[in-house]
Amino acid sequence: MRCNYACGTADHVAVSRRGFLQAAATFGGVAAGTWGSGLVQPAIAGQLASSQKRILNIFLHGGVSQLESWDPKPNTDTGGPFRPIATSVPGTQICELLPHTAKVMHHLAIVRGVNTKNGDHGKGQIEMSTGRNRIPGTEYPHFGAVSAKVLTPEQFPLPGHVLVHGGGNGSSPSAYLGPKFASVSLSDGKAPQYSERLASVTEEAESRRNQFRQLASDRFAGRRRTADTDAYTSSYEQARQLMQRRDVFDVSKESDKDKERYGKHEFGTHMLLARRLLEQGVPFVQVNHSNYDTHFENFDFHIEQLGEFDQPFATLVGDLHERGLLKDTLIVVMSEFGRTPKINKNYGRDHWGTAWSVCLGGAGIQPGAVIGKTNDNGTAVTDREVDHGHLFHTYLRAVGVDSKLEFNIGGRKFPIADPAKSAITELLA
Repeated sequence: MRCNYACGTADHVAVSRRGFLQAAATFGGVAAGTWGSGLVQPAIAGQLASSQKRILNIFLHGGVSQLESWDPKPNTDTGGPFRPIATSVPGTQICELLPHTAKVMHHLAIVRGVNTKNGDHGKGQIEMSTGRNRIPGTEYPHFGAVSAKVLTPEQFPLPGHVLVHGGGNGSSPSAYLGPKFASVSLSDGKAPQYSERLASVTEEAESRRNQFRQLASDRFAGRRRTADTDAYTSSYEQARQLMQRRDVFDVSKESDKDKERYGKHEFGTHMLLARRLLEQGVPFVQVNHSNYDTHFENFDFHIEQLGEFDQPFATLVGDLHERGLLKDTLIVVMSEFGRTPKINKNYGRDHWGTAWSVCLGGAGIQPGAVIGKTNDNGTAVTDREVDHGHLFHTYLRAVGVDSKLEFNIGGRKFPIADPAKSAITELLA
C-alpha cells in the first residue's frame, strides 16, 4: 500500500537532498575505487574467521504502532478496536492483525520496554540504525555497515550490505568504515544497476579485456602499488564477480508456489528476494516496508500495512527454520519509534518513543522470550527499560561479536557500539 505521510516532515519527502547526496557519495566512492580496507582488531578478526552468521533487518518506516502489533492493550482507553490473540508461545499474546506471525512466535522474541526518548523521524531512524545518540556533525556507521564489516568473509563475491526497498533512492551510510560497507541498493527489488554486461560486448571480448586489465594492473602494482590501487582492484574484482552472480537477485527464478506463499505484492517479492540473498550467505540484508506514519485513520492503515507484512514475514521465518538457516540468521523488526497510546481526534496515533517494542529472533536469541513491560495502558515502561544503544549491543552479541571491542581505522580506534551501553543479556541464548 502507498500513501502520503501525514506528518509532512522533510524525512518523508520522496527524494531528500540528504538521501541524494549520500547515494551520490557512495557511488562516487565505488566508481573511484576508494573502498576502505580498515581492519578490525585482530581479536575480532580471529573471533569471526569461521563465522557464517547473517542478519535480516526489517525496517517498518514511519513508526509501526506497538499497540496494533507486539504489545496490545485490550479493554483500555488506549487499546483501540483490535483483539489480542494467542501465539505459539504459551502466555504471550500479540495483536490479531498478525495471525500468521502468531504461529511462529516460538522462533521469535519481543522487547516491550523500549524507550528512545525521541519522536523525530530522521533522528529516530539514525539512532535505531546506529545504536548511538544523534550528535550534529558526527556520523556513525549504519547497522548494516558494521555487520558487513565484521561478518563478510574474505573474497566474498556478493555485497555484504544489501538494502531492498521500493522505488526511488535509498542508502545506508558507512561513515568511517568507508564506502565498501555502505549499502548496495536494490530499488524495487531489482538487481544492482550497471551489473549486466552490455549486449554489444561478447563474452569472449569481455574475457580478453579482463585479461589485459589484469596484466596492466599487475605491471603497475609492481612499480607503484598503493592502498588506493589495491582498493580499486578489489572493488573492480567484486563488481566483476557480482556480474557473474547476477541471477542471485532474480526472484523470477523462484517457483510459482513460493511466489504465492509470500504474496504477489511488493513486500512479498522483497521478502522472497531476501531469502535468496540469505541463502547465498549475504551477511546483512535490510528490507524496508513503508507508510506506518498513521496520524490519520491509524486502524485502517494498520489493517492494510500489517496485512502486507504478516504473511511474508511469517513465511520467511518458517522457511529459514526449515532450511536450517534460522540458527545462524538474526532477525530484527524495528521502526524509528512507536505510536502514541492516546488516539487523536483523527483516529490516528502520533509519534511516540517513550514506550514501544522491537521484535527479534533467530541466531543467538532466546526463542519465545518477552523482555520488558509497559503499564496497563502502554504509556510508560515499568520493567527492564532499554534503548537503541542496548539493542545495538544485543544484535552484535547475538551473532557472536564482542560489542565492547573497537575498530582500528587508519590507526584510530572506534568503539563498535556505544561504550556507555551494554547488551540485554537475558535475551541472549
